[in-house]
Amino acid sequence: MNTFKIPESIYFGEDALSALKGLQGSKALIVTGGQSMKRFGFIEQTQSLLKEGGIDSQVFDGVEPNPSVDTVLKGAQAMRDFQPDWIVAIGGGSALDAAKVMWCFYEHPELSFEDIIPVAAMPALRNKAKFVAIPSTSGTASEITAFSVITDTENHIKYPIVSAHIVPDVAIIDPALPAKMPPHITANTGMDVMAHALEAFVSIAANDYSDPLAMRATKLVLENIETAYSNGADMLARDKMHNASTLAGMAFSNVSLGLVHSLAHKIGGEFGVTHGLANAILLPFIVEYNKQSTDKYAEMERYLGIGAIEDELRALNGKLDIPLTFKEISEVDISEEQFMAVLDRMSDNAFNDPCTLTNPGTPSVADIKQIYLDAFFGKNAGTTKAA
Repeated sequence: MNTFKIPESIYFGEDALSALKGLQGSKALIVTGGQSMKRFGFIEQTQSLLKEGGIDSQVFDGVEPNPSVDTVLKGAQAMRDFQPDWIVAIGGGSALDAAKVMWCFYEHPELSFEDIIPVAAMPALRNKAKFVAIPSTSGTASEITAFSVITDTENHIKYPIVSAHIVPDVAIIDPALPAKMPPHITANTGMDVMAHALEAFVSIAANDYSDPLAMRATKLVLENIETAYSNGADMLARDKMHNASTLAGMAFSNVSLGLVHSLAHKIGGEFGVTHGLANAILLPFIVEYNKQSTDKYAEMERYLGIGAIEDELRALNGKLDIPLTFKEISEVDISEEQFMAVLDRMSDNAFNDPCTLTNPGTPSVADIKQIYLDAFFGKNAGTTKAA
């Protein structure tokens, strides 16, 4: 028997943020990242809408781009101090992911982080609070999913936390928020959506409910990401990308992901590579690898009316100014020496990532190591390095 779980309520389109006025409760803790949501007036707007509905609020900010266990525990303490009956997470995927796990430790302070790492290990929530998710990027789909990614900074590992209990109660998909994203974040988060859609489509758990969502999300990204990247003020493209993110999230939250995310989690944990950027670089290499084990990419190619999808992805990365290999990235400095020093550890950790379980075929640690080499050096150079 299969199940399919999404938030109870999804508000989308222009002025969706006004749904906050209809919440029933008395206190809300707003969890956000840096200063962008405050700078653009969205925190003030959120608090005003909550107040209009009779809800007092406080703000916990400063969630970092790769949220740490330490930040999660600090946020949980802030919740215990304030005792909210709503948690409102607003911002990028990091803020939403962090808030989900803060929520767990707010309701279950006796737990340690290690207790919730195994898939579905988290106990039931909603004993003290419900959860609203308001994404500012069209990428992670954390507003719709049973996933959260938290970084153990001591061991340099990103852990995907998976539990049906952290699917938000309310998702608010308002295109006014992602309209403020700069082009490079639009590109990276948009390719994260593409990775979600394609990995959900070829997941060994994919089904008749998830496939149409993944297919539509892929099509929306292909048709709109270049416009959203080059003209951020185009609200139609922003709306379509925001919807694509949520549709892909509905799919992968229910059927999981694959090697793109397994490998991205680990290289992100080691070097701080932005998650969407890591996904964008890895995706064409892993599509090529997975084509040995599944015919579903051919089905997607027919649906989209394109040739080899890995070639389309590389071309799209080029149009979005995304480098084709990790060696070429500029946001962090990864030397060949540093990369090779952690390659074996990264490969082992990626093999043991929960997302690997639903990847097509039977990937091995050696396969993963070769993909990392290809994605760092370029395919021909990577093959030479592996020899």
